[in-house]
Amino acid sequence: MGHGGDVIAELTTDHREVEELFGKIEALPSGDKQRKKYADQAVIELVRHSVAEEEHLYPAVREFLPSGDSIADKEIEDHAKAERTMKELEAVDADDPEFDRLIGELMTEIRSHIRDEEDNLFPRLRATASEDQLMKLGDKVRQAKKTAPTRPHPSAPDTPPANKLLAPGAGMVDRIRDALTGRGKD
Repeated sequence: MGHGGDVIAELTTDHREVEELFGKIEALPSGDKQRKKYADQAVIELVRHSVAEEEHLYPAVREFLPSGDSIADKEIEDHAKAERTMKELEAVDADDPEFDRLIGELMTEIRSHIRDEEDNLFPRLRATASEDQLMKLGDKVRQAKKTAPTRPHPSAPDTPPANKLLAPGAGMVDRIRDALTGRGKD
């Protein structure tokens, strides 16, 4: 977390880290307990990433891109769907048959979302926003990830200003829960 660079470099690095975790999950046999640990780590990173995008990237998309409102709305809808899947995944162990279905569904959703962002959204944003604006967004995204929740909260607000007000409190509670349970640690 906190890689540096502009918002596109920051978010693309996040994408690679999540894909690496997905690869580790896929390399292990069904039912292996390590798959749940990698899934928890992926969920932590995905939730932080999504919250930061919803707080800072999507408002910039609305501002800088023609039809930015509809693009941002679609991205937020993708996040909401993935968050519901992550919430269901949170409740199952690796040896539960539902785990394989849910992790497969999550990987499909996230890989599609990443492809769309990297192939369409990011190039359009780079073409319309200045390098200084993209660097400032990168800083804001890195800051947001530090206080963001680490667990899915599907009923939480996903647009400003409510998401910016509530996310740090939920993030603090999530990090305390994670510390007490060891979730997300190797």
